[in-house]
Amino acid sequence: MPAPITLLVAYPKEVIRAGLRVMLAGSGIRIVAEADDVTSALSLATKHKPAVVLLDAIDSGGRAYKFVRDIRKAVPGANFVFLAAVENPTYCARAKAVGASNVLLESVATRELVAVIENVAAGKSAKPPELFAKVSAAIMGKPNKMTEEAKLTPRELQVLAHVAFGLINEEIAQSLGIDLDTVKSHIYHLLRKIGARDRTHMALRAVNSSVI
Repeated sequence: MPAPITLLVAYPKEVIRAGLRVMLAGSGIRIVAEADDVTSALSLATKHKPAVVLLDAIDSGGRAYKFVRDIRKAVPGANFVFLAAVENPTYCARAKAVGASNVLLESVATRELVAVIENVAAGKSAKPPELFAKVSAAIMGKPNKMTEEAKLTPRELQVLAHVAFGLINEEIAQSLGIDLDTVKSHIYHLLRKIGARDRTHMALRAVNSSVI
């Protein structure tokens, strides 16, 4: 019999954690630890070294970059799946930026949940939810009339899409594999090229021009 897949659940809602325990009972997935916040999840991940970490897309929020980075240092082989109460493109973009494998809804069916965790643990690709797939494609940048007139470079277009989804600079750097100063430089040039007053205005213009 193969060894069970070890799972760390980092989710603030007790009712969801209880539901996950029931859903995964009898499967080849074993919940080795639970946490209701990302701080305690880090120490538990270091102790148990789970194959997969299931975490809250909302609670992690802007801290997702640092949290996932810290866990990867402690558990280099860990994989990540985000869980969310509602579909939200920003959650998907944030999850993709930090290298998560998937974003699931709290209402996910047992069969799908088990299949996703098994595939993630095995390093296999599985068809992601439609929104996650669309967001993943969008943050790679797609030119349109506004961006062509502004003469944006492919990288600037990618940065613009990330900003439009609400990602912070650290997450953009992680997603694109560039350093923080380079992200800041791209944003400086984007503000000038598209005539935006500030980051919020830039994101609004990107959304209105269908960059995402």
